[in-house]
This record gives sequence, C-alpha cells and structure tokens, in this order.
Amino acid sequence: MSTQQPIKLDFGVVHYDLMLPPIIKRNYGKWKYHEIIKPGILKHVSETGEEFYTVRAGAPKFASVDTVRKLCDLADKYCDGYLRFTSRHNIEFLISKKENIDGLIADLKKMGLPVGGTGNSMASIIQCTAWMHCHTAATDAAGIGKSVYDGLFEYFQRMDLPAKLKIAISGCLNMCGAVHCSDIAILGVHRVPPKVIDEIVSKACEIPSLIAVCPTYAIKPNPKAKSITIDPDKCMYCGICYGMCPGVPLADPKNDGVSIWVGGKVSSTRSGPMFSRLVVPYLPNNPPRWPEVVDVVKKIVNVWVDGAKKDERMGEWIERIGWGRFFKITGIPFTDKHIDDYVFAIPSMSTGAQVRL
Repeated sequence: MSTQQPIKLDFGVVHYDLMLPPIIKRNYGKWKYHEIIKPGILKHVSETGEEFYTVRAGAPKFASVDTVRKLCDLADKYCDGYLRFTSRHNIEFLISKKENIDGLIADLKKMGLPVGGTGNSMASIIQCTAWMHCHTAATDAAGIGKSVYDGLFEYFQRMDLPAKLKIAISGCLNMCGAVHCSDIAILGVHRVPPKVIDEIVSKACEIPSLIAVCPTYAIKPNPKAKSITIDPDKCMYCGICYGMCPGVPLADPKNDGVSIWVGGKVSSTRSGPMFSRLVVPYLPNNPPRWPEVVDVVKKIVNVWVDGAKKDERMGEWIERIGWGRFFKITGIPFTDKHIDDYVFAIPSMSTGAQVRL
C-alpha cells in the first residue's frame, strides 16, 4: 500500500483510504487469516498479532433517517464510528475491541436487527426498488422480500445449511436485483404488451425516438392515428418504451405476476458460474404477503437442505440429482414453458472466467 496520503477532491467518490479504521490501515496487506466465531461474527488476525472483529447484521431494505442515525449511534458507541453497508444489504460494524461485541449484539436485538448471514447460512435477500420507485415493475420486490424473509428467517442466523443460500428479487426482467445468478430468484413478469393510448402518444410523445428505443423492433408507426402499434410477438415486456412515452403503460394488474428461478451463482468455485433457470413460470400477485410465492420458495429450500451434500450450492445439487428428480420431489409441475430453445440459451452461453472460442 502506498504511504502517500490520498488527495482530497471536491468531486467524485471519496478515496476509501480516508474511511478505513486505524487498525486496518496499520495492518493493510498483513492479514494472516480470518474465522467465523459464531453466526454473524468474524475474527480477523494480522501477522502483527492484532485482532479485529466484524459484526454482520441484517438491515431494512428501505431505511428512514431515524434508523440510519440509530445505526450511526451504535457505531459511535461500540466501534469508534466505523461501519459499512455491503452489496447484499447487510450492515457490518467494524470492532477493534472484543469486549464491545456482546453489547452491540444486545442493542441490535432491541432494534429488531438479526445478527448472522455468515458461512453456510442464508445471506440477506437483495432486491430492486420495484413499485417503490420504478415504473416497469410487475410486482413489489420489497413486499415479497419481507414475506420470504419471515418464512426463512431462522436460516439467516444458522450456519448448518449445506452451502450458502442467496436469494434475489427483481420486479421485472430488467433484473436490477441480480436474479440471473442467485440460488433462488424471484422475478416479476409482464404477460401482455404495453397498451397504446393513441391520444397521449400523438400529443405527448416523440414517435421516432419511441420507435428507435425498442430493442426488438416491436414498435411500428401508425400514421392514421399519428401514433404507433406494438407487435405482441416481438415485444419482450422490458418497459423501455414507457420510459420514453407515458402513452404506452405496461402495468396490468390482471396479467402481471411472479416467476421463480433457481440454480444460479456467481462464484467460479467447483462448477463455475451458473445462470438461474426457470422453474415456476407464473404465480399471482397476491399482496401483502404473497403466500403462493413464499410456499414455493420454502419448499425448494427445504428439499435442498434435506438432500444436498456439504458445500453443494442449489444449482450443483440440481445438476447432480437431475432436473426430472428436482421437479418430482418439489412437486412443481413441468410445462412447455421450461423448454429453452432460445438461440442464446444457457447451455450455449460462456459463463466461466476462462476465454472459450
């Protein structure tokens, strides 16, 4: 690590070195090993003999200012003000004094925040903002996330699962929630093309730009109405057109729903990266608790826990027992929607870290 102090700029991202705890700066590049003491507690040991601890807690996906202030108060009280938010929506408190761990855990419990998510446990569920902020979502990722969390809560605080369990939720096929590479992925689906409101399109939209923005060329001009038409056979329900024009709304309460995908992962270990694959084409939007979605996810997780070998991720377990066996033991019906004949189908895609010609 360079000893030169990073330059403070008035634009761009702040250099990470300015935010590191002193103990990490002193031992940068000198860490000997780390171990998980118990669920949610990691111990890091340096070659110099210094010890450092990380307490990982689950966090609300949408936090108020009051909640953030309470978290900052805990950081000031127990870890000299140092904490970080991970890409999987965890809060990690960076502690240099072991005696502060129990007090922090007790205060987190009072806030209703569980400690866990390390080792062979269920990681925090990641999700997009969906209905909260996005106009293309077919379902409410936050509501489904809360419901699934409640159904699988114990797995976040345990480390006796066969391997890591990562669940992701996205409100539509644009997949801001990284559902294409998760053990279990919940994806909102639209099943009908956007509706064309000619009056709005003709008066409020720039038609050439609207036509050009479609990635599948499903949009064509309709000169008679000074509007457009949408080819339902070409439309893939991405919602990009609605971002360009309010006259082509995509949301449809009757037909929008949820699909379930399984078997994806990012890591290159053992079998290499894997894409998630469709197992349930459609489940109804049934807020506020989405019981049909929760039941399917719990069933898949339970049969994986009962049947997988040690360190065998969801996709690796399915590849070993076969998809026929998977559908049989989960009770999920196999339909024509599971047949993948797309030209860029998963078997023909290069997903590993190695270059393949």
